[in-house]
Amino acid sequence: MRPSDGRPIRTSATAVRILGIDPGSQVTGFGLIDAAGQEARHIASGCIRPPAGAVPERLRAIYGSIAELMARYAPAEVAIERVFMSRNPDSALKLGQASGAALCATFAATSCIYEYAPRAIKQAVVGYGGAEKSQVQHMVKLLLHLERAPAADAADALAVALCHAHLRGTAALIARARLRA
Repeated sequence: MRPSDGRPIRTSATAVRILGIDPGSQVTGFGLIDAAGQEARHIASGCIRPPAGAVPERLRAIYGSIAELMARYAPAEVAIERVFMSRNPDSALKLGQASGAALCATFAATSCIYEYAPRAIKQAVVGYGGAEKSQVQHMVKLLLHLERAPAADAADALAVALCHAHLRGTAALIARARLRA
């Protein structure tokens, strides 16, 4: 598997393509990486901006865009930011609907879907669960060797993918250690 810059990932571990999703009813971020061991390479990232208007139309746009990403990049695993309960129940409901639309678009292509709490994602990428968006953007830029920081929602989605890559690596190490014990 080759990253977007054409260089092979040099590692004994097999690379896995991960789609990270930062759901939102106004803007949904996405980020694709290839991860192997401690290495991760940026493949693609961006923001899905549904048209203004009725919620069903925005959800349809999110679903369609994620389905296109699944077909184009064929990620083996999907990681999504878990919906959190905000002070505004209406906002939380819309966020949950956007998350559901994004997840539904992945069901036909993969069965490996993981959810992470926002604080866990920031902890894994920045080292502090209360990190600001600008700190997440900066660390994503550094970790993926990007020329410039991605847009905030794209950086958040890449952070979700990086969090998953890190935690899946840790889980593999633990599993190997248990086999040796």
